[in-house]
Amino acid sequence: MSVEKYLKPSVINQIKRLDLRAQFVVKGFLHGLHASPFHGFSVEFSEHRKYTAGDDLKDIAWQVSAKTDTSYIKKFEAETNITGELLMELRHSMGYTYEQELNKFDYAICLAAALAYLMISQQDPVGLVTFNDKVRQSLPPKSRRTQLGNVLSLLSNLEPSGTTDLLNSLTQVSALLKTRSLLMVFSDFLVDEEETMNALYRLKHGGHDVILFHILDEAEVNFPFRGICKMLDPESQEEIQVDAAATRKDYLEKMQAFRDGLELNCRNSGIDYVPLDTSMQFDKALLEYLLSRRARG
Repeated sequence: MSVEKYLKPSVINQIKRLDLRAQFVVKGFLHGLHASPFHGFSVEFSEHRKYTAGDDLKDIAWQVSAKTDTSYIKKFEAETNITGELLMELRHSMGYTYEQELNKFDYAICLAAALAYLMISQQDPVGLVTFNDKVRQSLPPKSRRTQLGNVLSLLSNLEPSGTTDLLNSLTQVSALLKTRSLLMVFSDFLVDEEETMNALYRLKHGGHDVILFHILDEAEVNFPFRGICKMLDPESQEEIQVDAAATRKDYLEKMQAFRDGLELNCRNSGIDYVPLDTSMQFDKALLEYLLSRRARG
């Protein structure tokens, strides 16, 4: 099987156990790194940083340095480990798909599981918080191998339900956090943009680094519908009928403006924004995590 297939949602959907899905995605991702411009930027290198003037020569990691023709030194434990928190939104709209193998929620679960697997393999503490209109479950971060089982067990039993209150929920999350963390938020963010940003500001102002994984269904991004369609409001669940041909241009313009606006606001606030849809391979999101991790080193 080619490396790309490890990362395709259609292939992952054929694997029923979440722990195997996570291993499958991470295996494909790390194989892909070795054949990409990021060759050498793997888990091994996340534990090292480039040598700078003043570093002790005895700390140089000669084996790692030889692979890149650049001098690296082993990071001290305080430099190496970061605390990761997976923040999973449960709102009802996350359960939507039009014709993809995975709905938005399943896609988010697989991605979160792969990130947990990757973090634990690097001995980074990882925790999990679920929320909709308020925080529903909280698993404190730990780095022990048994924590992966705890995270995957909780993820496996989640179902999307209810409406959302981002500001209230993420304010509660901020109060739960005991240490500066890398916060990874999984949501479709189909709410008022001002509400979204106010909620994310709460996390950022707490001194945390934030990655926003904006997960939409492929149909929500590309509007493949024809004829008279029934549309469902994600919050009110109100159903309306629209003429797809008459609606498509306006819809696509508004969707692009929505994503562009969110990306701009995130960039101006120092928040990493990762736009995803359910047809996309998982490697883009995993690479964003490693880039953020390296930036903190």
